[in-house]
Amino acid sequence: MHRAAVRALRTTYRCTARSFARNTRRGLFEHNLSTTPSSFATRHGLRYSSSSSSSSSSTNQPHHKPEHAVQPLKSSMYIRRFSVALVSTLVGYGAWYSYNGPSIDKSQSLTRTFTTGATAGGDAAPTRAVLVVGADQLHTGTFVGEGPISKTTSDDGRKVIEMLTPEQATQKLRKTEQSFLVNRGQGVLRYDLVQLPSNDPIEDDHAEKIVEVPNKAAGVTGNSSDWMFWGVFDGHAGWTTSAKLRQTLIASVAKELNNTYQSSADLSPAADAIDAAIKSGFTRLDDEIVNQSVERVLKAGSKTMAAELLAPALSGSCALLSFYDSRSKLLRVACTGDSRAVLGRRSASGKWTATALSVDQTGGNPDEAARLRKLHPGEDRVVHNGRVLGGLEPTRAFGDASYKWSREITNRLRESFFARSASPLLKTPPYVTAEPVVTTTKIEPENGDFVVMATDGLWEMLTNEEVVGLVGKWIESQASGSSQFDSTWSKLFGSKQSTLPVEQASDKSIDGQKTPIRLQQWGISPDAPERFVVKDKNVATHLVRNALGGKNEEQVSALLTLPSPFSRRYRDDLTVQVIFFGNGEKTGEVNLNEEATAASKQQPAKAKL
Repeated sequence: MHRAAVRALRTTYRCTARSFARNTRRGLFEHNLSTTPSSFATRHGLRYSSSSSSSSSSTNQPHHKPEHAVQPLKSSMYIRRFSVALVSTLVGYGAWYSYNGPSIDKSQSLTRTFTTGATAGGDAAPTRAVLVVGADQLHTGTFVGEGPISKTTSDDGRKVIEMLTPEQATQKLRKTEQSFLVNRGQGVLRYDLVQLPSNDPIEDDHAEKIVEVPNKAAGVTGNSSDWMFWGVFDGHAGWTTSAKLRQTLIASVAKELNNTYQSSADLSPAADAIDAAIKSGFTRLDDEIVNQSVERVLKAGSKTMAAELLAPALSGSCALLSFYDSRSKLLRVACTGDSRAVLGRRSASGKWTATALSVDQTGGNPDEAARLRKLHPGEDRVVHNGRVLGGLEPTRAFGDASYKWSREITNRLRESFFARSASPLLKTPPYVTAEPVVTTTKIEPENGDFVVMATDGLWEMLTNEEVVGLVGKWIESQASGSSQFDSTWSKLFGSKQSTLPVEQASDKSIDGQKTPIRLQQWGISPDAPERFVVKDKNVATHLVRNALGGKNEEQVSALLTLPSPFSRRYRDDLTVQVIFFGNGEKTGEVNLNEEATAASKQQPAKAKL
């Protein structure tokens, strides 16, 4: 097993090294990068344990570990496989930094990110757990000494990445968490959210709004009602499109809904009209991003204006928007792209059931592939390898103008301003649309329904049933709490259970839905016992922690230690929202739930447009 792991590491390293050495005159293996671990440890106070051997060792002499050398990380077979995949990327990363560009600024950046001030106690020198990344070796161990750990530790190609402790990993997980208690008596109790970046900066975004609708606009007499919106936006090829959606999408949809209600004879439009209004809010905004921006740029002839206006068109973003009408108790979910919403509802058995409220819209979805082939007959590669024109995975998205502009417009913008090259397969654009698919669900606040909305990074790691079961498990852990929210849940649900309280899906082969791929990549068995843990007050953070490894703190810390952009190979940006429905007290306020909100995010809530 050990020899097989070493061979896998060597093979992966060679592939990585070749890819990083393409622009150098000589391959990385032509340089003499190796140095004995003992000399490195002597110079830098490092206690180490080797987890792989050099593929180009120049000596057969036995090597003796220092007296206080730490032991290799102890883990299961699955974790060892995960470690091989993980460290192979780090090996390539260390070698690349050795031969490409200056190291001073990068060293300072990494030091700021991963250095701690923890000490062993008293006047003892600090001891830190580290990964030592070399061109052909990797070690785990401890670093002893004062001062920060420099990323460039010697001239032999080795780098040191300080491992996050479980406490530091928790701090990173909770850095952006927010929670709000909704005391409006309109069927919503609370919503939690969190983000975890993998890209730098994060390409995801989100938005939440509550709009108080007057009686006349609501189409009824009596008390006013609420329109509540929650949105997650999964950006790609940059962050500008998702940021644009955060600023404008909810307002665009609310405007169309208001016009639809006002134009209805009885102020109560048909269901199809409401769906059409939501779709119009999406497509009108995308037209502004993709087409109207070009008209303004060409008219002004200004590169400064082009840089600002074309940025949201050149990048792209999926969008998942939920609209809850408290009067009708109907939740509409509009999906453009491959983010996903899932409903959790308590069944007669006492367990929760998971119901997908959206379908992932990618080239791997047979319905989406058929739709594109019908719109573009005779273009055999309109969907190729599960991607639009072989490039873009989501078949619906905002921005992504290179799949929507004509070749003439693209070339004109490239010559005078900015634009991406058109695909050689582009013949009859547009190939990608921002029009969403809208579903409608009757919510049962009295039964404690909840909805999880998340970008695809979460669904790459957990199934729908696992997500709903984890929220159910978290709810049970809150049943003994003393807050008003906790006491409301205690009345609805019983005591804790030892397993995830969720019904398993009878049909696990739903066409178009992505399946979790990260467990296989990490070498983790989905049937591993006791994978999950409950230790967060914010349920969105709870989901992200368990997606990254749950009870396996070593894996969680390792995944959070990896710096961008290399972390992107193992996890995507994550944005998660969880909305709890229920009948609570009515004060008209939306209050920050401080115990489930990061200190940096504790600002007054803004509930209305």
